[in-house]
Amino acid sequence: MQKTTAIVGAGTIIFKDEGVGVYAQRYLDMNYDFDGDVTLVDGGVLGFQLMTYYQDYDNVLIIDTISMDDEAGSIYSIPADELLGLGSYKQNAHEVEIVEMLEICSLLDKMANVHIVGIVPKDIESVEIDLTSDIRTKFGEFIASALKQLDIMGVQYTKKDKYTNLDEIINIYSTPQLLREL
Repeated sequence: MQKTTAIVGAGTIIFKDEGVGVYAQRYLDMNYDFDGDVTLVDGGVLGFQLMTYYQDYDNVLIIDTISMDDEAGSIYSIPADELLGLGSYKQNAHEVEIVEMLEICSLLDKMANVHIVGIVPKDIESVEIDLTSDIRTKFGEFIASALKQLDIMGVQYTKKDKYTNLDEIINIYSTPQLLREL
């Protein structure tokens, strides 16, 4: 039986680097075709809705910023069981929600294999739909880390012929119509 996988891009695009997970999820969606039962989720700040993914899927990959005492652009790949004991990760509202849902679901009968690929942000306070140069420089490596984790999870994918770059993706979120929908 083929495993189900959810790829969740978490974050808030209006706070500069805080949106990198959402951009990464959209980048994967626009540039790769995934075989099998793979769901790509613009997670924003899902909160309790994360429980559905943790309970209903075999694998969940969360792509997000991660608050670590490290240089901006540093990338971490962390399995959920390690994250549960990593109190320093919980720095902003959606990080708290991700970990709290992990803690709740870890007590239940079924929980997905959850893994976080996170990047240390430089600026999550400025109100601007964009990324800092530190995060832009590391975006390709961030995507490669997510793809490597998907490989480990057994997810098969192929690169699409048409390439959509990071600037095009950020511009999608900058359109006035989309901002009204958010």
